[in-house]
Amino acid sequence: MSPYDPSAYPPFAVTVDLVVLTVRRHALCALVVRRGEQPFQGRWALPGGFVRGDEDLAGAAARELSEETGLCAHDPTAPDAGNGAHLEQLATYGDPRRDPRMRVVSVAHLVLAPDLPAPRAGGDANSARWAPVDELLEAPAEASAGLAFDHTTILADGVERARSKIEYSSLATAFCPPEFTVGELRRVYEAVWGVALDPRNFHRKVTGTPGFLVPAGGTTTRQGGRPAQLFRAGGATLLNPPMLRPEV
Repeated sequence: MSPYDPSAYPPFAVTVDLVVLTVRRHALCALVVRRGEQPFQGRWALPGGFVRGDEDLAGAAARELSEETGLCAHDPTAPDAGNGAHLEQLATYGDPRRDPRMRVVSVAHLVLAPDLPAPRAGGDANSARWAPVDELLEAPAEASAGLAFDHTTILADGVERARSKIEYSSLATAFCPPEFTVGELRRVYEAVWGVALDPRNFHRKVTGTPGFLVPAGGTTTRQGGRPAQLFRAGGATLLNPPMLRPEV
């Protein structure tokens, strides 16, 4: 093994980028911030920033989410995660040309939560908003329209992760309040997948999947019409049988 030569390894930085997804007005939406500094000043981007020397990656992701938007998220694998938004690592992006300032490796995180409030901008962002993911992913790639950096790719990967995971896991309940109706859960699947689902078949599948839902012991009329039974997420993390995505 050859001796270590520091000059052969130029310095680089590590960042976290956040794909924050929620369902608003029956559409799957992502959080974006308008950059207040160069590079890409004035362009929309995913929230994120540089990892500090005393932080782990999950801590940096939670800090950036709070600083730039005022929202909070928790790693569901942590023993003290509580009932915060779902947070998980998505993927690592390391193209040498992805950031014009220097070599930057980004560890992207996926954040899922119920209908979140209007965000507030902070840090190096001068505004923030929820935008339908279809609008963001279909934006032209020219300099003035698309997301900054490689964030369109990161967003597409995060959306596909969410779409695939709700097939075989109980992750769809992360978009719901603590107590929800089957109809509200169905609208989550419809928003994430971008399809219309048969209400009766959906009700039969989700209530017949062991451990997916448990009755909460009450009803609600918040969706209008007759009272609907309330449920909570059950203890199952993997669905058997899975909720397969319809072919479009």
